[in-house]
Amino acid sequence: MANEKNGFLNVLKPPGMSSHDVIGAVRKVLHRKRVGHAGTLDPAAAGVLPIAVGQAARLIEYLELADKTYRAELTFGFATDSGDDTGEVTEEVREFTMPSEQAIRAALAKFQGVIRQTPPAHSAIKIHGRRACDLLRQGVEVDIPSREVTIHALDLIAYQPEENKILIDVKCSKGTYIRSLCLDIGAELGLPAVMSFLVRSRVGDFALEDALTLEELSAKGEQAILEPAHFLSHLERYDLDPRREKAFVNGLGTGERRRVPKSDTLRVYVDGEFLGIGRYDRKAQEVIPAKVIHREAGQ
Repeated sequence: MANEKNGFLNVLKPPGMSSHDVIGAVRKVLHRKRVGHAGTLDPAAAGVLPIAVGQAARLIEYLELADKTYRAELTFGFATDSGDDTGEVTEEVREFTMPSEQAIRAALAKFQGVIRQTPPAHSAIKIHGRRACDLLRQGVEVDIPSREVTIHALDLIAYQPEENKILIDVKCSKGTYIRSLCLDIGAELGLPAVMSFLVRSRVGDFALEDALTLEELSAKGEQAILEPAHFLSHLERYDLDPRREKAFVNGLGTGERRRVPKSDTLRVYVDGEFLGIGRYDRKAQEVIPAKVIHREAGQ
């Protein structure tokens, strides 16, 4: 309906629910069909799950460009086929000396910056259009190529040698798998390892301290839906000349050559209000509309 509110929700996904389960719960609470999420969280994990409602669902791909922050627990001594402690054990070392705190810090330092990692086979990553985890369930062998990701920060938060565990904070680019990172950290230290706990504390402008539980969302209803532009600050801003708004809304380029943006994906404003997403065409030297979300020109 035209008067339905469009925007984003910052939902706290509890452990034990899949991201799809959360979407189902949100649809029931808001009585809305067009609901989507950015950045799947494993069922055992908890934390920030950005959710788009209505027209804002068209912006999900831009949320996924944002950096993410996690707190993870890493347990040494065994490895699993899934990379976390819910999988089948594939390797185990019963007696070993826990690496020193100094050795662990040195290992973590090696994973900061641009690295290559192989996503876990037990993941939602698409292989020829199908999720890897679904292929595995059907007995299909999965070969996932490694990829480049960026670890902006990797900090040791707690060292627990008596339990063979450490707690780490990770700030990373999109596409980073924390399960794979834990496995690789263990390999660097010469031990099998798994991710035994995970909380996502931030996705771009979506912060854990602001996330709503499903119970809180149920109490607030549509009042919990926030303006899309509030969560897109990781994209460069472009202020459109108001005289070009009608043309932009109708799919035409800005025709402006006032400045060259640093990035190609832009959040576009007119008269201080969010209009949508633009793409900078470097050959034509103008901003082309990608997703117009706001209003019809002249409203």
